[in-house]
Amino acid sequence: MLDHVIKGASVVDGTGAPAYTADVGIRDGRIAVIGIVTEEARSEEDARGLVLAPGFVDPHTHYDAQLFWDPYATPSLNHGVTTVAAGNCGFTLAPLHPGRAGDADYTRRMMSKVEGMSLVALEEGAPWSWSSFGEYLDALEGRIAVNAGFMVGHCALRRYVMGPEAVGGQPSGEQLDAMLGLLHDAMDAGAWGFSTTQSSSHSDGDGKPVASRHARPEELLAMSRAVGEHEGTQIEAIVAGCLDQFSDAEIELFVEMSAAAGRPLNWNVLTIDSAVPERVPRQLLASERARKAGGRVVALTMPILTPMNMSLGTFCALNLIPGWGEVLALPVPERIAKLREPGVQAELLRHATSKEAGVFRRLTNFGRYVIGDTYSEANRGLSGRVVEDIARERGQEPFGCLVEICAADELRTVLWPMPTDNDPASWSLRAETWQHEDVMLGGSDAGAHLDRMCGAPYTTRFLGDCLRGRKLVGLEQAVKMLTDDPARLFGLRERGRIAEGFHADLVLFDPERIDAGTATLVHDLPGDSPRLDSRAIGVRAVWVNGVEAIRDDVVTGAVPGRVLRSGRDTRTVATR
Repeated sequence: MLDHVIKGASVVDGTGAPAYTADVGIRDGRIAVIGIVTEEARSEEDARGLVLAPGFVDPHTHYDAQLFWDPYATPSLNHGVTTVAAGNCGFTLAPLHPGRAGDADYTRRMMSKVEGMSLVALEEGAPWSWSSFGEYLDALEGRIAVNAGFMVGHCALRRYVMGPEAVGGQPSGEQLDAMLGLLHDAMDAGAWGFSTTQSSSHSDGDGKPVASRHARPEELLAMSRAVGEHEGTQIEAIVAGCLDQFSDAEIELFVEMSAAAGRPLNWNVLTIDSAVPERVPRQLLASERARKAGGRVVALTMPILTPMNMSLGTFCALNLIPGWGEVLALPVPERIAKLREPGVQAELLRHATSKEAGVFRRLTNFGRYVIGDTYSEANRGLSGRVVEDIARERGQEPFGCLVEICAADELRTVLWPMPTDNDPASWSLRAETWQHEDVMLGGSDAGAHLDRMCGAPYTTRFLGDCLRGRKLVGLEQAVKMLTDDPARLFGLRERGRIAEGFHADLVLFDPERIDAGTATLVHDLPGDSPRLDSRAIGVRAVWVNGVEAIRDDVVTGAVPGRVLRSGRDTRTVATR
């Protein structure tokens, strides 16, 4: 007997093949039959007029902590994501040294700073009961609603072995061997591989460069070689050039790391903008050189423009612009006074348009910012208005006007920058770039930057755009880009397609309605901390390993997800 039958759906199987109408029967967590199902089933539903697709695979998330208080990985699961890759950018919660109580506090403060996670939620929402990476994976086993795979982070490896000297120090030969031993242990336990960051934007809770930023190439290559000794593993890496354009040294580092491991290396995120046409070929040069050297370097890129909730009162992307961080780190009264100085404003604007600002230049057309929530009588009626319109009325320059609005709210004003790369030429360039063999959709950062951005709904918003918007990609190809392509990159066994014998990770949606709602601020994290959430529109149901996990945008309470472990659940992906 079948467990469930989905009857008469338009099946888009993830391979890119044309859709076809069929019944799909599920038994024991797998797809048992596709066609006309006559076998008796415990339950069935009429799916005529609806599309059935494989569950979406998000290749870049930071759900490492959130899964403890939110096993449903919302809102990703609501938007059809059934498998998430976490442990990215060199940041993981394990291994954690059992003999140093301060390490957990350091890790929480680092994650709060660098990934925008609520410190209260980190303190109250996770058990922090593990030491080894394997113990961390075991703590999640059997209690999550999505499938989740985890890289092991370079920062945690360094901190475990070197303690506070991990920030600023270099490992001795014995310490490097100890780090490699921990990495091997983690991959033996099921880590998907190794992640690291060299990005200038990544600082810890003390404002210092995170531990992995101090690693020299020989350390990174040693780690990469270790990855190559394990079945079904990968590398994920971030460097400063990911924010704009790679240096020659960064390209060489990526090529050498992938070649040393004999494994794919993916990085995040390729920003596509017609105003900077030289960026895409420069960034993909790393992929071309890696292919020649026997490696593979894959660029992740988002198929939507993700709105960003920002303010001058909290840490946000503006802090990462050279010259801005020092001013925005001042106590609020001093910050307001400094921001009001004409000379300071001029200097900040100079930095904002400099080459060094990189991709953050997109956020510095302050006249095009939209005012969100306000908190003072002086700002009554400004919500939803564009700064340049207000500035014109007041006879002010846009940035000076924005500063005065924020100052009236003691810098609590919510700001929404309008993207500068929303022009037809940029979208045409995106569609062209998506066809490259080493470009993959992803980079949501779901689980991170919780109160400032909401990238998780990229799946449904992209599909809605493909079906009823710009129509840059056909439905079948769009589904393949969200399912089979990332599943093949990670070597997922029997996932990413609708095929008999595959795991029944499935999404049933209405093609006339599929979309994502506007991101809104909610307070549902431990400690009543805020985050941005977005409801799924047109998603009828989501199954994970054959069990219904979402029905009409509401979690069912089931936790059928699995911790996907390298080797057992992933196979090695050839780089040649």
